[in-house]
Order: sequence, then structure tokens, then C-alpha cells
Amino acid sequence: MKSTGGSEEAKRRAGRAAADRVADGMVVGLGTGSTAAHAIRALGERVDAGLDIEGIPTSFQSRQLAREAGIPLTTLEDAFPDVAIDGADQVANGDLVKGGGAAHAREKVVDAAATAFLVVADETKLADTLDHAVPVEVLPDARPLVESRVRDMDGEPTLRAAERKDGPVVTDNGNLVLDCEFGEIGDPAKLAWGLAEVPGVVAHGLFVGLADAVFVGSEEGVRTLSLEE
Repeated sequence: MKSTGGSEEAKRRAGRAAADRVADGMVVGLGTGSTAAHAIRALGERVDAGLDIEGIPTSFQSRQLAREAGIPLTTLEDAFPDVAIDGADQVANGDLVKGGGAAHAREKVVDAAATAFLVVADETKLADTLDHAVPVEVLPDARPLVESRVRDMDGEPTLRAAERKDGPVVTDNGNLVLDCEFGEIGDPAKLAWGLAEVPGVVAHGLFVGLADAVFVGSEEGVRTLSLEE
């Protein structure tokens, strides 16, 4: 899984702290990304020690890692998660930008279905105001329309290119990803609504009002930001 920002020790601390919140008998949403990967590995160790859980992966990567870790898997057709553990590209005032791993469509479904959504991040992901490019998964044929509508919202869309092959990134759902720069996002809820209304948008990376807690790892330890009202 792609690793960006922060130290591996900080990510490990955050992932393991969230994994410690999982109890026997739970169904767990398994996020995608380098910090969520530490949570999956920690859960695998607990399963090996006798913890009885089932996981719902959010991507091919998290599914493979869960299998390697020995975590039994299920689907949303059989059960909604008691808890989902997932990373973020940026966190500000409880709202998130996700999608660096191009898995945000499935992540949003699983995270929203969970009774509790726990975010794992290192300190480099924290911000006062969201200003990270917003990933937008789009149907391939809808790309020109979505690009036009994003520009109408004062955004600048860029088709995400693959790193180890010619051509664009293709999601697990067979779609394209536009990384959309908006500068500082003063009203994430308004932008989220506007993007969701564009025909051809499968999912955008703004996760507004979904998180229940954020586990922030550092070299010294982990602090928890509770977002529950």
C-alpha cells in the first residue's frame, strides 16, 4: 500500500490504537492505505490470539492484506460493520479528504454503514482547514462533463495518472479519478453536495460528518480526538 507523509512508527501507533477498540464478535470495516494497513495487521495478530471478528474490506488491497493476516471476511449483504477503521489524506474539524488510494467510493459506503467510524492518521494529516485536492471518481464517459462542472465550482481537475504504467489510474470499480484542487475549502458540506449532484460522479473524497473519533499517532504516542456530539 502506498505510504505518504508521517513516520511508519506514528502510523503504526494510530492503527494499533484503533484496532484495540475492536471487541469479540464485531464486524469491522477494513480501510485502505498505509495507516489502515497497520490496523489490519494488528487485528490479524489478535485474531491469531483468539479474537472472533469478521472484516469487510474496502479495496482489493485491504482484502488481500486481511487474508494474509488471517481475518475472516464477510460482506455488507450479510452484516453492517460495528466499527470501521480507515485512514485519511487530511483531517480538519472532523471532516476528511480521502481517496489517495483511489478506494474512496467503497470506503465511503463501508464507513457510512458502520455504527462507529474510527479514523487513523499521523500528525502530518491534521489541518485547520481542508485544502487538499479532492479525489472524484467518475464514469469514464462522464469525464468531460465532470471536468466542466468542477471548473464551474472554481476547481481545477487533473486526471490521475498511473505511476507504473502508461495511462490513468483505474479504480477497483473500473472508473477514473480526477484530483480536484479548490484551495481552502471553507464549506466542505456545500462542496460535497455540489460534487455529488454532478451526473457521472460515482463518489468524491469529502467525508463530511462521518467520523466518530480520530486516532492521531506521533513518535511519542497516540491522542484521540472524539467527534461524537
